[in-house]
Amino acid sequence: MRRWIFLLVLALGLALGQEAKLKACFIYVGPIGDAGWTYAHDIGRKKAEAALPWLETKYVEGVPEAQVVPVIDRLVREGCRVVFATSFGYMDGVLEAARKYPEVIFAHATGIKRAPNVATYMADFYQVYYLNGLAAGALTKTGKVGYVAAFPIPEVKRHINAFALGVRAVNPKAQVLVRWINAWYDPAKAREATEALLSQGADVFAFTEDTPTVIQTAARKGAYSFGHYTPMLKFAPDHVVSGQIVHWDAIYIDFLKKVREGVYTPKNLEKVDYFWLLQHKAVEMGANYGVPINPKHVPLLKAASMTVGGKKVAVYDRILGLLKDMSSPKPTFDPFTGPIRDRKGVVRIPAGRKATLEELLTLEWAAPGVVGDWPGEPK
Repeated sequence: MRRWIFLLVLALGLALGQEAKLKACFIYVGPIGDAGWTYAHDIGRKKAEAALPWLETKYVEGVPEAQVVPVIDRLVREGCRVVFATSFGYMDGVLEAARKYPEVIFAHATGIKRAPNVATYMADFYQVYYLNGLAAGALTKTGKVGYVAAFPIPEVKRHINAFALGVRAVNPKAQVLVRWINAWYDPAKAREATEALLSQGADVFAFTEDTPTVIQTAARKGAYSFGHYTPMLKFAPDHVVSGQIVHWDAIYIDFLKKVREGVYTPKNLEKVDYFWLLQHKAVEMGANYGVPINPKHVPLLKAASMTVGGKKVAVYDRILGLLKDMSSPKPTFDPFTGPIRDRKGVVRIPAGRKATLEELLTLEWAAPGVVGDWPGEPK
């Protein structure tokens, strides 16, 4: 009898444990082995699952943006109660699915549209791009910095502009040459764009594409570069200067805890928008984890100088000083503080004012020094 009682209690305990599991599913636009965006999201998923014993996760990779709804249908049938859609182009599909499944919680990365059961989230790099722009402005010898860009959406434009503002703060006459490849993951297009920019004289590179292709192609010509999404020092140890590193787990853990605790429900997400920055520990400046600047390039940045408030300071000191400030609970500096004009001379951010979140999320103008086609540029 005792044995049966023990087995019954054990079975009940297991059943309760299974019921207590929260199943969260992740939809990825690229392969998890891309070394960039999707790989970084998957690291965040794994860290969240490791940190939250009551969490069960599943992912689907390589989902074209136009096919997200059928994938969501399948995941909901499989018991997913929280769905993370990790590409801007999933937006309309997520909203359609949210209407079909009002009891399911959705969170859309980089999105700008919400609903009662749809939240949005972003770990944003614009601060880090500005800091890397300072380094790029100091390191370029030709005065031409290359940028291989994915799609001309506000997120990418915001990052290019922040980077260009940093470049120009050090090197006022430098140019940021932009080439669009209209793809998140396309190594062949990324390589072709990098080679074209090299032929135009670019000797420092940044990019928005989900592989280390730009870094590897630039390194073969001796050009400096900045990694993106994950640490990319290993792909070109002598040429990677720094980069933008994301910690999606910071957002995933916070969001899922609030779902578990009942703070977030399928009826109250219309105003839930994460826009987490350095101060939230959602992003990091680094050639590698904990390495803001590749030590091989520190002497060059210490030797380079820029003018701040009428005084000469080392670029290296300026970068580390601003990094410390923007990583603090109450930063005093923001790259998008006016006066800022666009490349046509139009005032976009007045003197003494910082850009609002809405302005950042809907940004379309091009900063001074940006050269190249700019789809959607205001007249």
